[in-house]
Amino acid sequence: MYSDQSIVVYQAYSAPIADAALAAGTFVAPFKRERMTWIKPSFLWMMYRSGWGEKPGQERILAIELTREGFEWALAHSSLSHHDRRAHDRVEDWEAQKRSSPVRVQWDPERSLTLEPLPHRAIQIGLSGEAVTRYVEEWIREIRDVTDLATEIHRLVSGRELDAARAMLPDERPYPLPEPIRARLAATAPVDAVDPSC
Repeated sequence: MYSDQSIVVYQAYSAPIADAALAAGTFVAPFKRERMTWIKPSFLWMMYRSGWGEKPGQERILAIELTREGFEWALAHSSLSHHDRRAHDRVEDWEAQKRSSPVRVQWDPERSLTLEPLPHRAIQIGLSGEAVTRYVEEWIREIRDVTDLATEIHRLVSGRELDAARAMLPDERPYPLPEPIRARLAATAPVDAVDPSC
């Protein structure tokens, strides 16, 4: 979900980290800047990763609104987690970029309402070093707790009320990547939205 100025990403944390972040409006202790932190623009991929907020240490689902400028800075200073010939002909070039980049990107199958893999992919973005500092100190505009939303959608999905569950999903659509970033990430051109109930 994005606007002209911002984009929403998701993270799942334990209650102590989530409560401190909500109170401060950004991530503070016990959040650790020294660790890589992964942000996910896909709500359903976050549900897959956190088990609808039921996995230990991932009980609280946070929606973080950050500036598009910051989001694109991260992508422009990223390296793919795995070598892809569409981005680098030589493995050595990819390894050099990986060593110098504070951001990791990987593409994983997007998930349906029932958390089954879909044929298109969702991006996961790992921030470390300078990128974490910028994220915490510059990019974040708002943090919201969407745990109750996740719980309610899960309840509807479990009851096979898929239309009602789909109606509650955040409004997500392909992000318009600038061409240099698209090439860096070996991303394909946007496709029409795929029904997440598939």
